[in-house]
Amino acid sequence: MNGILFDWFSSNIKTIKTEEVTMAFKAVFIAHAPDADFEIHHNLIETGKYKLYTYVVKNQVEAIKVCKDLYEKEKIDSVLLCPGFSHKDVAEIVEALENKVAVCVSRGDGPSGKITGPVLQREFFG
Repeated sequence: MNGILFDWFSSNIKTIKTEEVTMAFKAVFIAHAPDADFEIHHNLIETGKYKLYTYVVKNQVEAIKVCKDLYEKEKIDSVLLCPGFSHKDVAEIVEALENKVAVCVSRGDGPSGKITGPVLQREFFG
């Protein structure tokens, strides 16, 4: 299958194969765990149209490092954060990425918090 590409710099139109221009949406999901080693605890799920990186980090410093590194190397489009990230943490990540990447936070409702709260308390702080 062929497509048409207009080169704005040279004002040329050229025919290209669409395989040349298919790009995946790239996102990273980051969660916290006190015993995490982000250099070990990470993974990539790739469908062709979507790349989902997952990382478990110990702290905010590691989260920012992962985000900056992935943006530099992979030009990620979105950062998805677990509910353990505070509003301040989110703002620091947005700032570290210079507002070039969408940053989203997963937040549960009241009943969800009642289910996960005791487990998190036991595993992380118990």
